[in-house]
Amino acid sequence: MNSEREDGHSEQEVELSLTEHLAELRTRLVRSAGAVAVGFCICYAFIKPIFDFLSLPLLQVLPPGTSLIFTSYPEAFFTYLKLALTAGLFLASPFILHEIWAFIAPGLYPHERKWALPFIFFSSLFFIGGAVFGYFAVFPAAFKFLASYAGADLKLLPSVSEYFSLTIKLLLGFGAAFELPIFMVFMALVGIIDARMLRENRKYALLIIFIIAAVLTPTPDVVNQCLLAGPLLVLYEISIILVALIGKRREPRQ
Repeated sequence: MNSEREDGHSEQEVELSLTEHLAELRTRLVRSAGAVAVGFCICYAFIKPIFDFLSLPLLQVLPPGTSLIFTSYPEAFFTYLKLALTAGLFLASPFILHEIWAFIAPGLYPHERKWALPFIFFSSLFFIGGAVFGYFAVFPAAFKFLASYAGADLKLLPSVSEYFSLTIKLLLGFGAAFELPIFMVFMALVGIIDARMLRENRKYALLIIFIIAAVLTPTPDVVNQCLLAGPLLVLYEISIILVALIGKRREPRQ
């Protein structure tokens, strides 16, 4: 005879539900991995233009006659693989975000499940937009600052693995940081935060945002940190507006 929990569900039902959720999570992860693999293959077919495009911020600040180098035979090959994988991740991001929504949607109200398309669209937009912002707004100033240390007695010879490892981390970091409004909206949907809480904790949010900016930017100067902190502050204010709108439309819980 099955034992009953306080909420009226048997332990067997809870265990079955957990097993079903884990099975669904595995399915979503496998599908997402497949989408990234497809994106990887597509991007590897165009790896040279991708390589040239992402190299541009550094090449523009290097001394004349200087270029990227590789110091071991497999270094360039594995760098191409990492670049194709990262580009494939960005290419597959709408599908991955769809899988994330499909996994969490059963726990939402019916009227909240209608937000699937806005969630996928804006999540993809912010993720890719964050990477684009980092590339065009932060990379030129950051790499110019770092290259300024080169001189007559100190020659800059950047390797492809070091440069692109840093570039990939920054692109992913900026993309993730720009997901702030989406993260806040999700937290509001599950009832963890509300607009009043966000307004009352602005000063703490300001501190956390500048810490994140200091971690993500590759240089210690304040200018580059403000280049990232500024948009994040704007996104935080947008988050407050979105969370307030959700609070007005959300049906009261029973």
